[in-house]
Amino acid sequence: ADLSAAEAAVREASDVLVRHANSTRYEQVRTPARQQIRELPASALPEHAQKWAEAFAPRLRVLTDELAQLERNRDSIVDRLRGLVESALATLRSAQRLSRLPEGLGEWSGQEFLRIRFEEPDQATLTERLGEVIDEATRAAVRKNSDLRRDGMSLLLRGVAAALQPRGVAVEILKPDAVLRAERVPVGQMGDVFSGGQLLTAAIALYCTMAALRSNDRGRDRHRHAGTLFLDNPIGRANATYLLELQRAVSDALGVQLLYTTGLFDTTALAEFPLVIRLRNDADLRAGLKYISVEEHLRPGLPQPAPTGEAVHSEITATRMFKRPA
Repeated sequence: ADLSAAEAAVREASDVLVRHANSTRYEQVRTPARQQIRELPASALPEHAQKWAEAFAPRLRVLTDELAQLERNRDSIVDRLRGLVESALATLRSAQRLSRLPEGLGEWSGQEFLRIRFEEPDQATLTERLGEVIDEATRAAVRKNSDLRRDGMSLLLRGVAAALQPRGVAVEILKPDAVLRAERVPVGQMGDVFSGGQLLTAAIALYCTMAALRSNDRGRDRHRHAGTLFLDNPIGRANATYLLELQRAVSDALGVQLLYTTGLFDTTALAEFPLVIRLRNDADLRAGLKYISVEEHLRPGLPQPAPTGEAVHSEITATRMFKRPA
C-alpha cells in the first residue's frame, strides 16, 4: 500500500512537472532541460530528477536575486512616479489658488476664476494604483502591436488619472457676463454656453493663470511680471466694454501684460486702453523692403487731480512756453 501510494505520488509529481514545462508562459524558453521534460516518458523523469535539481540550484539563486533586484527597481520607479504625481496634484491646487481675482469686480471680487475639485487618495492606495500603471506599461513593452506610449509625460498623465479614480477631476470656470454674476460652468460646456467674446476672455484668463503658475513654480511668486501676451485682433470678437475691462483686470492681478493688435478703429473699445499706438506700413521700392513705422500715439486726457489719500502715478508740475520771434 505504501509502495502504491509512493508510485502514485511520483506519477502525480511527474505530471505536474510536465504540465509546468508545457505552460504557455515558457513558450520562448529554449533550454535543453525543458525539451527533455516535455519529450521523455513520465516513467523516466524520476531518474533525471536529482541531476536537474543540482543543475537548477545555481540558476535558481541567480534568478531569485534578479527578481529581487527587479522588484527593488519597480519600487523605486513607483516611488519616483508618486512624487511626480503628488507634485502635479499640488500644481492643480496652486492653479486654483493663483486664479483669485482682485477686488472691484462685483460678485467676482475675491473669487477664484478656476475651481478644481478632486479627491486625493492616501499613500497606500496611491502606491498600489501607480504600481498597476507601471506594470501595464511593462506588459505593453513585450506585447506585440501595442500602441501604449511609454514616454515620461504619458506615464505621468496616466499616473494622475489613476490617482484621481474613480471620480476624476472636476474643473469649473466663471462665466464672463455684463453684470459679473458668480456663475460657474464646467469646462466641458464652455463651447456650448460661452459666446465668442466670452470664450476669448476665458482663454486669456486661463493663460494668465498658467503664466502666474509658471512664475510661481520658478520661485518668482512675488514678482509681479509673469510675462507678456500678444493678442491678434481680439477686439473683432470681444469688443464689449465689460469683456475688455475683465481681461485687463485679470491680467493686472496676475502680472501679465496684454498687447492688443487690431486693424479696427472701434473708438468705444479703444477708449478702454491707456495707450494706443497707430502703425503704418511703409515700403522701400528700390530696396524691396517693408517697414512698420509709428503713425501717432493716442492717449487719454491729462490725469485729473487725485482725491486725498490716493496714489498719483503721473501729473504735470510745471510748464514752459516758447514764443518764436516775429
